[in-house]
Order: sequence, then C-alpha cells, then structure tokens
Amino acid sequence: MNKILCAPGSYIQQTDALGSLADRYSTIGDGGAYLIVDPFIDQRYHDLICSSFDRARIPYRVERFGGECSMNEIDHHVAQLKTSDVVIGIGGGKTLDASKAVAHFAKLPVLICPTAASSDAPCSRLSVIYTDDGQFDHYLPLPKNPDMVIMDTAIIAQAPARFLVSGLGDAYATYFEAAACYQSNAITMTGGHATNAAITLAKLCHDLLIADGPRAVVAVRKGICTAAVENVIEANTLLSGLGFESSGLAAAHAIHNGLTVLPGTHRYLHGEKVAYGTLAQFVLENRSESETKEAYEFFRTVGLPTSLADIGIADATDDDLLRVGELACDAADTMANMPFEVTPADVAAALRAANEVGTLL
Repeated sequence: MNKILCAPGSYIQQTDALGSLADRYSTIGDGGAYLIVDPFIDQRYHDLICSSFDRARIPYRVERFGGECSMNEIDHHVAQLKTSDVVIGIGGGKTLDASKAVAHFAKLPVLICPTAASSDAPCSRLSVIYTDDGQFDHYLPLPKNPDMVIMDTAIIAQAPARFLVSGLGDAYATYFEAAACYQSNAITMTGGHATNAAITLAKLCHDLLIADGPRAVVAVRKGICTAAVENVIEANTLLSGLGFESSGLAAAHAIHNGLTVLPGTHRYLHGEKVAYGTLAQFVLENRSESETKEAYEFFRTVGLPTSLADIGIADATDDDLLRVGELACDAADTMANMPFEVTPADVAAALRAANEVGTLL
C-alpha cells in the first residue's frame, strides 16, 4: 500500500516573527521578495512587515491581495513578479492560497505568514480557487508544500477572536473526516493512503481543541497569548493542516463548498461553514449521542454555528439545500471519500436535520 505524509519545509511559531521576515527570506532567496498582503494587515502592519527588509537592504515589493482567490487574481500577481525570487503571503486563508498558487505558476519558493489561526490552509500543498464573486470553483493541487510557514503568535493573539474560532471549526472537522477516509481507505490529497502518523496527528488536533479551545478563545478576546492559545494555534494550523492533507477530507468540507452556492453564506468564514458541515456529516454517519452532544456543546461554548440561521440561511428552502447537495456531491469534490454513498438529497436532509438536532441538545 502506498502511504504518504506531506509537510511544509519548516514550521515556525514565535512571537514577533513579522518583524524578522527578511532573515527567514534570506535562507531561501537573494534576488528580492514579492509580498502579497491582506489589505487590512498591510494598513496596520506595513512598517513592521517592511522593517527587516529595509534594515537588511533586501529588495522587496508589496502588493495588496484583491480579496478573492480567483484565477484572475492569481494571474495578476504572476504578471507583476518580474525579478522577485520568493513569494511571501501574509494574511488570511485566501491570501495564502493565492500566494501559494502564484508561486506555483511562477515556479518560485513560497513563504507563508498567517496573521490569524483561522484555517488549516497554511501548511498544505493545495489552493482553493473561487470565482471572482466568491463561489467555490475548484481545488488546485500543488506539487509541494510551502517552503516555510511562520506563525507570529503576538499578531495572531491580537486578531479578532472570530478568526481563531473559525480555525477551531475548520480544525474540529479534521479527525472526523480523517476517520471517514480511513474507513473507506480513500486516497488523500497526497496521492496515497493515510499513515498512522497522520491519523494520530488528526486525533491530537481534536484532543487539544477540546482541552484548550474555550480557554484560548477567552484569552484572545483580551488580546492575550497564553499556553492555551499557543496550543490552539498549533492545532488549528499545523496539526489540522497535516491531518487533513495526509488523512483526507470527506463530507464536512464538501458541504462547505456546496454552501458557497447560497449568497447568504458568503459573509461567514470558511471554518464557520465547515463546522456546520461537520454537524451535517454527523447526521449522515448517524454518530453516537455522546459524540454529537460533544460537538454541539463545544461549538456553542466557543461560538461556532449550530443552526442554519448561524450561517445566514435560516430561510433556505428545500430546493436551496438540494442545490448545496448537488455541488457538495460533485465528482471533483471529497464527498466520495465517505465510506458509503451520499446523494444530494442526503446532504439536503442532513443540513435540515442538523438544524433540528441542535434544538434537542
């Protein structure tokens, strides 16, 4: 059996990392850095981001991310690269996915700097491509993981708590999707089957979230970086990243992608929609009452969605939910990794049922 585990070249988690980016850059490049930065992050931290390059007299160019990880956005940045020899992405999940895709098409190394622990995207060899108006388009598999992932814990602890909570939703799905893929013997995004190490990392991710998630959210709401916050940053980013990529995705993420067809969900973050997709996956699997109760209680404690209203579609019709199911069950998505057949009607029913189960627990 072909078993594969993939990981970034380096994972670095430290305080004040944004102020020393040039030092990290100089280990993989020397011709100039091309920085793709989330607009809000650029406005708030521009001088800090640029400071180490200025001190070291390393050439760099800062370009703001346009807001959507679409092929038009990616092509725009590829055309601007010129003599730069390393792409550096700084911001949230879509900024980072775009940066990885730009580096891929330009055949350059990429250094990833998340400014929130809001998803498991940073460590992966994958970019999620959307249309210009925010609907899921396709997954873009990449030939390698990022050369370096740098987590500035001081910046992340000061980000809005909603971002960390979204990361909890994305990370919580990791173990349950991994378990489904293991049961079905699915081929993961690495092109092989899951290793024991990957499954173990996915389980550790779940256990850290339950142990430290609520305390981490309380701390981040005050802008404080505690041991619990450090653990959750690692779980949301490294453990969830390695766990999903090398163990596999299943219903929860496929349902997230399906939900993007409904405009009401567009103002909600990736992990918030994945969280509700996990509850729907639990319905599809008919998981035990104790597991289901754990999920709903954890989600309520940290502030994740437990109803259709919580993701902006309280008034969704049966036809709306069937449209979600049709996109979620697309042959190119990960629903086929479930250990049993799932139809669009099954997804629609699970979305409705997850809403009702929440009123009972």
